Amino acid sequence: MKQINNRKNIRLINYDYSQEGMYYITICTQNRKQILSEIQKKEYVGANCVRPKIILSEKGQIVNAEIRKISDIYENIKINTYVIMPNHIHLIICISGRTQFAPTISRIIKQFKGKISKRIDYSIWQKNYYEHVIRNEEELYKIIEYIEENPEKWDEDKYYKKG
Repeated sequence: MKQINNRKNIRLINYDYSQEGMYYITICTQNRKQILSEIQKKEYVGANCVRPKIILSEKGQIVNAEIRKISDIYENIKINTYVIMPNHIHLIICISGRTQFAPTISRIIKQFKGKISKRIDYSIWQKNYYEHVIRNEEELYKIIEYIEENPEKWDEDKYYKKG
């Protein structure tokens, strides 16, 4: 007997995901395969500042290029902050103003994933993605801090899978 996957709907009911605002998005690779980047430990950035270095794979470079194109495709969409981890990406999508054909977050993500799949010749993504509507400035700063510190905490990351 075929088992049916019952996915929990994480979207807010009756929420307009094309409305002005900021959205925190996480997209994972299929089976959390580490194919987007490699985290190299401790690189000196400033006098006393030590940060890990992210080395993008060929697929990671394609993802990076497509993230940078999102603002060109949609005139009212900007990418605030993002990071490409080995098996997932985090980004903040900002929607400002309304356009005649206002894209929803799900449409933006679907087209983004589709363009990458087309360039690579197969899909590297899990079917769904995590999204969170950012409700205030304090929440925004916490999420930006999380994204920026994510490479430093890779070994503890919930998306990290050893072996």
